[in-house]
Amino acid sequence: MSTGHLTIDLDALAENWRALDAKSAVETAAVVKADGYGLGTEPVARTLAKAGARRFFTAVAEEGAAVRATLGPGPMIGVFSGHMPGDTDLIRDNDLTPMLNSVDQVLRHLESLPQQSFGIQLDSGMNRLGMEPAEWAALREPVLQQRPALLMSHLACADEPDHFMNEKQLRSFREMTDGLDIPRSLAATGGTLLGPDYHFDLTRPGVGLYGGRPFEDARPVVTLDLPVIQTREVMPGESVGYGNTWTAQRPARIATVAAGYADGLPRIMAPKLGLWHGDQRYPLAGRISMDLITVDITGMEGDVPEFLSLLGPHQGVDDVADAAGTIGYEILTSLGGRYARSYRS
Repeated sequence: MSTGHLTIDLDALAENWRALDAKSAVETAAVVKADGYGLGTEPVARTLAKAGARRFFTAVAEEGAAVRATLGPGPMIGVFSGHMPGDTDLIRDNDLTPMLNSVDQVLRHLESLPQQSFGIQLDSGMNRLGMEPAEWAALREPVLQQRPALLMSHLACADEPDHFMNEKQLRSFREMTDGLDIPRSLAATGGTLLGPDYHFDLTRPGVGLYGGRPFEDARPVVTLDLPVIQTREVMPGESVGYGNTWTAQRPARIATVAAGYADGLPRIMAPKLGLWHGDQRYPLAGRISMDLITVDITGMEGDVPEFLSLLGPHQGVDDVADAAGTIGYEILTSLGGRYARSYRS
């Protein structure tokens, strides 16, 4: 096999949903946007539905249509981007529930699909999506007469439990929604972990389902093994890779493995990243290139293995993200299409 092998543990995915569901006394949805966080819409959505999820959320209507094709009629499928121009047929034909973000979206939806369910997204301080308090106050009464399925907002700093923004947004959301007989949702993964004050009627975890922070108790969902193409002996003074950025200070053994930045592994993480064989870590030697990574396996005992591990029990998506100066979300959703994939259940 000349490509990396990505293994997705669907049992771990289901267990993570059940664990987050157990942390609240309210309904738990599942966010499956970005092709199920890069792991495949169909197997991810089916697994979460079997685990017990009855509401799902996607970023755009096209993703919602893919989830509907997978799950069939019944589950609610919310669309965070709302009702965009050109979405009317997709929303109607796939029974989607757009989270309307503006006056324009409200008008578009109620005029084109007056019988179709919808939710309202409110801006409680993140300044990204949703109606601001003044806009909501002006539109609130006519919108409530149409009985929205959900009132929601999104926390900016929920992965930092002590951040002042969490309580500030909670107060703002309550000011806009207290006393209304409409289901409410504020918490994604981080908000779920903040406790009952943030749970309202529905939590909607995303990255925690897939094994990422801030859900530290999550079971790892992905492993990634990269095939070794070639090994060579490098003498002191010889360099490896583009730009001569790594030079051998002693006799070294170098393994070249099949993966690179075309497979979602950013160049910037090379100095801090290692690959694993068993319980032993081996540092990268030189730059990550488009298709190849070179690894210093000097001192490895026994035969060179067929694969070295990038993601596994010793190094998860957040560890790789730390090496790249980014977050686990980006690593997950960037895992390239060249990997051979298998699903374990």
